[in-house]
Amino acid sequence: MSEDTTPVTYTPASSPCPTCGEPIAPDANFCESCGTQLGDVTEADAQADARAAQPSPDSGVLPISLPTFMLADNASAPPRRTCTECGGTIGPDLYCEQCGTKAPSERDHFREVPASWVAGVCDRGVRRRRNEDALALVASETPGERCVLIVMDGVSSSTDSDVASLAGARAARDRLATSIPRGLGTPESRESAVHQAITDAAEAAQAAIVAHTESASANPASATFTCVVLESEPEGPVAWVGNLGDSRAYWFPDVGEPLQLTRDDSAAEALIDAGAPREVAYGDHQSHAITAWLGRDSEDTQPRIRRHQITEDGWLLACSDGLWNYAVEVGDLAAALRATVAEAGGDPEAVALGLVTWACEQGGHDNVTVAVARVGAPVVVGETGADEENVTDERASEE
Repeated sequence: MSEDTTPVTYTPASSPCPTCGEPIAPDANFCESCGTQLGDVTEADAQADARAAQPSPDSGVLPISLPTFMLADNASAPPRRTCTECGGTIGPDLYCEQCGTKAPSERDHFREVPASWVAGVCDRGVRRRRNEDALALVASETPGERCVLIVMDGVSSSTDSDVASLAGARAARDRLATSIPRGLGTPESRESAVHQAITDAAEAAQAAIVAHTESASANPASATFTCVVLESEPEGPVAWVGNLGDSRAYWFPDVGEPLQLTRDDSAAEALIDAGAPREVAYGDHQSHAITAWLGRDSEDTQPRIRRHQITEDGWLLACSDGLWNYAVEVGDLAAALRATVAEAGGDPEAVALGLVTWACEQGGHDNVTVAVARVGAPVVVGETGADEENVTDERASEE
């Protein structure tokens, strides 16, 4: 894929951020909390920018749920937050003006719930200083009709990956917001159309990452890419999956064998391909080194794409390695999901949050992102055992 190398011109930032109110360093090019670009970009960069306004009600585009700090550029800034300790006002420096308690950045933990059957949670985890994961979701109001789950994991060793991953996820989501054309009506043309749509989404994410990377950066931003598209087909619901890197997608049927839908682009998988036993490959200290990603230094932005026919009720799940690192084998993650559903009930937001909390309880060594879609009959909602304080309390005990 050709890359736009037109230099980007930036103007000095003001403080606080005009979108979210978070403090900004004088020489910052982007707000680290919400991803707002602080200056002018070229026309080509603007085409790749993910901060587009919401579609009009009669445009035919599915509604998109955004956290408050991801509002469109022309939207008013959200109201100042209140302190969870005393109810006081959180100041621009993120400290409570009444009791002095430091509040977490809104980039550290956010959620998207575009419909009753789809939800996602993105969290900093316990050990990392910032959240470089990102997610972006689309869903129809009718359960099981159509949804898009985008999960991207910014590479922590590169600069501005938290900003770039968020921009990339939203750009990919926007490219897939409407239904994919069915081609000429044959299975072959349909598959070709879906492959092209997911490839286009990855290219949109790539363009957004490049647009949010300083041209002079010696360590350019980069991120993994995992995309799940569920659409109704004549033969029933079908999940199409595309990925680059080691963020994963799974299918967990209520009855039957769970299935990992993606294959990692990683050193561990390369060792397995070379003949190493799986336990040896994943025991290697370089096992989690990724061999494909999106970013200015990427050599290949073509995602691996797979089709999975869904024939029973269950859960689609997309996640970063901050979750599956604690359950490398699909059966172990299936067990964690079952336990979470049993405790949290069938509400997708509670399930996603429960899995994030579970990962934090295992150590939370990495950022954690979980997106789920309930396909088929809803689970009877019981008492929700997971709550936001579990994540916050676990993190606070480690700091």
